[in-house]
Amino acid sequence: MELTDIWFLLIAVLWTGYLVLEGFDFGVGMLLPVVAKDDPVDRQVTLRTIGPVWDGNEVWLLVAGGATFAAFPFWYASLFSGFYLALLVILVALIVRGLALEYRNKLQHAAWHRRWDLAIVIGSAVPALLWGVALANIVRGVPLNANHDYTGNFFTLLNPYALLGGLTTLVLFALHGAIFLALKTHGAVRDQARALVLPLGAAAVPLAAAFLIWTQSYDGSWLTWVLALLAAVCLLGGILASRAGRDGLGFLGTAATIALAAATLFVTLYPNVLPSTTDPAFSLTTTNAASTPYTLKIMTWVAVIFTPIVLAYQGYTYWVFRRRLTRDDIPQVTVA
Repeated sequence: MELTDIWFLLIAVLWTGYLVLEGFDFGVGMLLPVVAKDDPVDRQVTLRTIGPVWDGNEVWLLVAGGATFAAFPFWYASLFSGFYLALLVILVALIVRGLALEYRNKLQHAAWHRRWDLAIVIGSAVPALLWGVALANIVRGVPLNANHDYTGNFFTLLNPYALLGGLTTLVLFALHGAIFLALKTHGAVRDQARALVLPLGAAAVPLAAAFLIWTQSYDGSWLTWVLALLAAVCLLGGILASRAGRDGLGFLGTAATIALAAATLFVTLYPNVLPSTTDPAFSLTTTNAASTPYTLKIMTWVAVIFTPIVLAYQGYTYWVFRRRLTRDDIPQVTVA
């Protein structure tokens, strides 16, 4: 296997990790007004489920972006210039969401909380939608000229296939978040979250099925069909396990669904990294978009040394904060 193939695989793994971990963060944020209603204590319980881990989950995005820049600079250049406005919207939403999570409890005032809660909902829903749109466009391809420059505009990205991808990630992340809340809480929040699993699942199943079937029209193979079918089985299994009260299995089911769906997209994409809809000859591939072999060799040694350390640290964080949360864990504070 060439180093270019190894780094394509590593970037796919990084994006998959980001989507699985940040996916339930987005889901929790989107569902905040539903699972906690207007109860300030329940809202605290909901937000504390992701409090220790949300910023660590975003590191996967930073590493994925950095790895793309270093390993495939031409992919990075075409992608970030062509998707500039969409990525800027995502970045602003993530910044607003981060500010909301950090500043919400600086004042114990109901109006202050409502504004930041709205920021959390919007800052979670927008990236959940637009990441699906972006990934779908990467697989489908975008108009590139002979210099690999993007020749479309923002609305070119809003094609039916990409919008279906965005709706799929939006609903799937919401389902992932609901099952995560059921796993991490006791009491009213857990009851509300479990009540949402069935309706969210009823929406996620046909959306995900339609999106993955449509994806097969873009260089689908027997392997992508297998991955898509496994994703469907995991999604149905996760929903059924959650409804049966097996929250851990339910969460593993939706996590596996997102991971397998991401794998389907990247396997469909390979060996391209950004197909051209103008002319296939203008497509960016793992070969013509890659850095020099020397650069990839240095990056490989760095990844071999530091990746296990980062994974061990993040795994330890999840282990430390594994306990379910209840209303008794929230200090009694009077909200004006």
